[in-house]
Amino acid sequence: MTNTIGRVHSIETMGTVDGPGIRFIVFMQGCLLRCQFCHNPDTWKIGKGTERTAQDVFDEAIKYKEFWDASGGGITVSGGEPLLQVDFLIELFTLCKQAGVNTTIDSCGGCFSRDPEFIEKLDRLMEVTDLILLDIKQINPEKHLKLTTRPNAPILDFANYLKEKNQPIWIRHVLVPTKTDDVDDLTNLRHFIDTLPNVQRVEVLPYHTMGVYKWKEMGIRYPLEGIEPPEEASVKLAKDILEFAK
Repeated sequence: MTNTIGRVHSIETMGTVDGPGIRFIVFMQGCLLRCQFCHNPDTWKIGKGTERTAQDVFDEAIKYKEFWDASGGGITVSGGEPLLQVDFLIELFTLCKQAGVNTTIDSCGGCFSRDPEFIEKLDRLMEVTDLILLDIKQINPEKHLKLTTRPNAPILDFANYLKEKNQPIWIRHVLVPTKTDDVDDLTNLRHFIDTLPNVQRVEVLPYHTMGVYKWKEMGIRYPLEGIEPPEEASVKLAKDILEFAK
């Protein structure tokens, strides 16, 4: 091990919504996207956060292993965008697999590329990763660019890379009224998901406003001011289109 330094935003010791079972969640600092509905804008800036080694994070996490074993849980690395710190993830997850710990990455894949050096590292990471939670914000390219400031082509290519690797994934889609709830867009997203035989689960995540206060604290105008969480009927329709059991 090389004691690779990662920049960590925060830790959640007993998470229950980011992968199977009870999870120790590491939120990494830094993201390329600027999603209008982001509830963690304080994770955006690259180069900030607390510097920690993979060994240090693992030593803190492993104290909770008895809870993971009882629930089928493990460690999830989220963000921000964790794949911006792929060397740190390789080292952390190698330690996890040596200890028999389930490993999950929550990513949108916005930094994915077919650069040979990046792919070589990503291949190594996949060898010690049990599950990817893949966030697909919007299948429509123009709407995605407006919603996040970045194109969705790298994200969809990342999904295809995971298909090539037969890497288990859960697809996650945040349902935002007027932004990501169009029936045609949801149907097209479902068509794309149907091309991915490695998808184990699809989750519709209703938009919420719990992170709006962070935008205000940071002095950033919140772009979805006035948009309320989706109604129950809209959530049900999206689930009917997207979700399925395997």
